[in-house]
Amino acid sequence: MVQYFTKEGLQQLKDELKDLKENKIPETKKLIAQAREFGDLKENAGYHDARDKMSFQLGRVEQLEGAINEAVVKENDGSGCVQSGCKITISFGGEKMNYEMVAPGEADILKNKISYQSPLGQNLMGKAVGKEFDFMAGNKRIKVKVLEIK
Repeated sequence: MVQYFTKEGLQQLKDELKDLKENKIPETKKLIAQAREFGDLKENAGYHDARDKMSFQLGRVEQLEGAINEAVVKENDGSGCVQSGCKITISFGGEKMNYEMVAPGEADILKNKISYQSPLGQNLMGKAVGKEFDFMAGNKRIKVKVLEIK
C-alpha cells in the first residue's frame, strides 16, 4: 500500500531505522548476553525484559522498512490546491490558523501538522485559495476558508 510522506517525514523514518539498527538493537543484544550470565533463564526477569525489548525493536524495524519501501514523497506541486506537503493558512470559525498537510504518521497537532486523512484534512484536500466549506465538529458546524497555500 502506497504511503505518502513529506521529505522530512521520510527522513525521520530513515533516521529512526538507522538508530535502531546501529545503536538500540546492539545495546539490547548486550543486555540479553549480560542477563544470560545470571543463570536460570526461566526466572530471569532481566533476560525476559531484554528479549521482549528485542522483539519490539525487530518488529519496529520491519514496520519502518515496509513504510520506507512503499513511501512516495509528496510535496506541493504548485497546483494551487491543498495537498500533502503544502503549508496552509485557513480561517477556522473566524480564527486564523496555520497548518502543514502531512502523512498520517507525521501528524502532530502540537506542531500544527495535520494528516491529509484526518476529517479536517480530507475536507481541505483539493481546495483552492478562497474556497469555503462547512466542517462538522461533533454537533457544531464551523465555517472554514482557505486563505493561503504555500
